[in-house]
Amino acid sequence: MAAEGWIWRRGWGRRCPGRPGLPGPGPGPMTHLLLLLLLGPVAADITDGNSEHLKREHSLIKPYQGVGSSSMPLWDFQGSTILTSQYVRLTPDERSKEGSIWNHQPCFLKDWEMHVHFKVHGAGKKNLHGDGIALWYTRDRLVQGPVFGSKDNFHGLAIFLDTYPNDEATERVFPYISVMVNNGSLSYDHSKDGRWTELAGCTADFRNSDHDTFLAVRYSRGRLTVMTDLEDKNQWKNCIDITGVLLPTGYYFGASAGTGDLSDNHDIISMKLFQLMVEHSPEEENIDWTKIEPSVHFFKSPKASPFLSPQTTWTTRRGTSAAGP
Repeated sequence: MAAEGWIWRRGWGRRCPGRPGLPGPGPGPMTHLLLLLLLGPVAADITDGNSEHLKREHSLIKPYQGVGSSSMPLWDFQGSTILTSQYVRLTPDERSKEGSIWNHQPCFLKDWEMHVHFKVHGAGKKNLHGDGIALWYTRDRLVQGPVFGSKDNFHGLAIFLDTYPNDEATERVFPYISVMVNNGSLSYDHSKDGRWTELAGCTADFRNSDHDTFLAVRYSRGRLTVMTDLEDKNQWKNCIDITGVLLPTGYYFGASAGTGDLSDNHDIISMKLFQLMVEHSPEEENIDWTKIEPSVHFFKSPKASPFLSPQTTWTTRRGTSAAGP
């Protein structure tokens, strides 16, 4: 089927090739796995945001039971993070703060979707606030560092919700959401806002919003999709859609934030993980997914694709399900 005619279920957009950039592994078992992921069937009945596929052991939901010092912790936090009855504040609107919250349980799902309800707000005016939130699916957890309060040279996936342009020559409009996949060999360059290691990104006006703001990250069969609901319309809007992404199982979900000379309140209200019901081939089932190295194989830049625009909006409402053709 032609790319422009392939609609994913639940309005997650059209098939879009990846972007030239970071090299992946050479020919071998991982290349075979990649072909299986990209050429196999991908359309599936996925979560509609209801509790049927919610994985509570990987979800952070009010009243935040199992967080911190409970006898059976599901989430740990550190740094400036404080827990309230209504939100988890990673940093207050104060300078030089770092905070994070991490799931205590490694995730062994091959196909998943994370819905994040968050809020970034503060007293700072235009370009006088920072720095933003990072969402993580990584090998290591609870390690403080310079990348939005967490470690550099990480292994896994990061989604950056960046509110301050450090690069004065940038053409990007902030706040800006970007994606990075790392096998430990890459360093995030704050001076360029991660430009050299960014796989894809989009502008997203989420700061100081007077209504709820949401982000969804979906990973299934080598395809990584990021959607936003920032306009109080109860609709998912496409932000990032790339293929050729290899992520292992057994990593941890987390969120972190950092402030420097400029600051903001960075709040997480909830993180809900849903299992995607996707059928895998016998070959895929026989692979040890915990041994996969995080990597990306690109084919074509999504920004140059005539079939997908970052501004495209699908009418499927958040929390409902729609079947594709």
